[in-house]
Amino acid sequence: MASAQRVVWFLLAVSLLAGAVTGSQLYFRLSYLWALLLAGSWLMSALALRGVRVERTARSLRSQVGQLFEERYRITNTSRLPRLWIEVRDESPLPGSRGSHVLTLIGGNESRTYLARTRLTRRGVFPLGPTVLGSGDLFGLFPVTRTFPGEETLLVYPMMADLRSFPSPAGLLPGGEALRRRTAQITSNAAGVREYVTGDPINRIHWVSTARRDRLMVKEFELDPLAEVWIFLDGAASVQAALPQPETEFNPLDVWRSRTKFTLPPSTEEYAVSAAASIARYYIGKGRSVGLVAVGKSLHLLPSDRGGRQLGKILEALALLRAEGDVPLLGLVEAHARHLPRGSTVVLITPGTTNEIIHAADLLLRRGLRPVAVLLDPSTFGGPFDNREIVLGMQAMNIPVCRISNGDDLGTVLSATGQLSAFPASMAPAAAEF
Repeated sequence: MASAQRVVWFLLAVSLLAGAVTGSQLYFRLSYLWALLLAGSWLMSALALRGVRVERTARSLRSQVGQLFEERYRITNTSRLPRLWIEVRDESPLPGSRGSHVLTLIGGNESRTYLARTRLTRRGVFPLGPTVLGSGDLFGLFPVTRTFPGEETLLVYPMMADLRSFPSPAGLLPGGEALRRRTAQITSNAAGVREYVTGDPINRIHWVSTARRDRLMVKEFELDPLAEVWIFLDGAASVQAALPQPETEFNPLDVWRSRTKFTLPPSTEEYAVSAAASIARYYIGKGRSVGLVAVGKSLHLLPSDRGGRQLGKILEALALLRAEGDVPLLGLVEAHARHLPRGSTVVLITPGTTNEIIHAADLLLRRGLRPVAVLLDPSTFGGPFDNREIVLGMQAMNIPVCRISNGDDLGTVLSATGQLSAFPASMAPAAAEF
C-alpha cells in the first residue's frame, strides 16, 4: 500500500473516531470527503489502463556492437476516456536501453509515438521486452501497472574492424589446378554431368544435356582450388583475462551521432571475438571459403563455406559464444585438424601463454596446414603472464603472428599482419609429414 494511501486511510479513521467521540458534523463531513476520495481514486485507477496497448517495432533485429539501435514505441488509447498520464517502463535486458518514457494527456482514441535510440555495447541475444505501463489516479493513491511481454529479440553481432590486408592462403596446387574431387556444393569448377538421382536440386539440372539425351542430367562440380580458411577461437575460461569495465558518462548527443568511436571492453574474450569476426569478414569478402571452430559452453562448428550467408552464420555463432569452456586450444586442434583439407589456412586466436600453442601450430604444419597466430597479450588485460615467448616461438617457426594488446586498434594491428611474409617456403604443404 502506497504511503499516500495510508495517510488517507489514517485520516478517515481519525475523522470517524473524532466524530463518534464529539458528535461534531465537521468530522463526519471530513469522513465523507476521505471516503469519496478513496472510492473515486480507486475507480479512476481501475479505468486508467483499460483499452491502452503498446507496440514496439524496430527497423532491424540484427545489429552490431557500437552501432545505434532505433526502436519505435506506439501507445494507443482505444477508449473514449482520456488518460492523464502513462508511464512506459522498458524492462528489456538490453544494456543502456532508454525506452522508458512518460506521456501525458492522451485523448480518447488517440495514439502517441516516440523513438528510443540505444548505443549497443554488448553482443548477444536480447529480448525486446517486457514493457510495463504504469498509471493511476490523479493523487497517486492506487497506482496500477500492466505488463506486455516481449515478442521479438535483438541479435547483436560482435564489432568488426576493417582490414586492409591479412595473410592470404594461396591455391593448394600451383596455377590453381582443379583438385579432381567431387563435392555436393556448387562451385565455379564444373566437372561434367550425370543422370538425375532423386533428391538432386532442380537448379543443378543441365537442360542442354537433358534435351540431347532425352533424360534428366545434372551437373557435377569439383572442389575449388583455392585453399579454405579455418578460424580456431580459444574459448577456454582458464586463459581469459579482463579488467574492470570503466564507467562512462552518458552523453545524450551520442545517440544522435551515426559515427561514434566505440571502445571494446578490456577483456580478452571480447577482443578475440571481434578479431575472429573481422578476419572472417575479410576472407569472405575476398571470396574465400571460411569455417569456424570454437568451444565455449558448447561447441560451435561451422563447415567452411563462402558468401554473405556464411558470414551471417559465423557472426551469429560469435555473438552467442561465451568463453566459459574447459577444452584447451591444443585439444581443439588435435580433434579437428585431421578433418581439414591439406593446404588450408588455420587462424589460431588465443590469449594463452603456454607452449601448448606452439605444439598446436607444429601439429598443423606437420599435417600440411598453414597456421596464422593471433595472440592476445593477457598481461595488458590484467593477467599474470605475458606471451612474449610464444610470439618469439611462432616467429622462429616462420609463422605469421599478430600480437594484440589492450587498447590496440584491431584494424591497424591485424592489417599489419598481412604485410608479413604470408607463407614461407618452409611451410609449403609438399614438405609436410603425415
